[in-house]
Amino acid sequence: MTATPIQHAQLSRMEDARRQTQRQLELIDRQVMRRITSILPQLARRQTGYRRGKAPDTGSFLERYRNNLAALTAERQPEVDALTRKLTRQDAAIAAFRKRFGPIGDAAQLREEV
Repeated sequence: MTATPIQHAQLSRMEDARRQTQRQLELIDRQVMRRITSILPQLARRQTGYRRGKAPDTGSFLERYRNNLAALTAERQPEVDALTRKLTRQDAAIAAFRKRFGPIGDAAQLREEV
């Protein structure tokens, strides 16, 4: 069964919506990383090196970093979960569409051909 131009257009719209959802997830990830990067100077110890014979404790810095990263991630977790569920639904819809209408091919290729 050959795909009609309408089916190609519909598949193209579905794939574009999926890419947009993926971009939103990547944007959230970049925003979290930007925020954790901006607070890194606050997490670092003011005194580096030995103080009264005691070596600097790098473990405490890593613990503060992980705690702050977990807090920032937890803030955005409901949004990430919703987008992940949406992405899963979109993947299932695209797979069902391809299964129903057969291998349509890449919708982007069709746009270039037309």
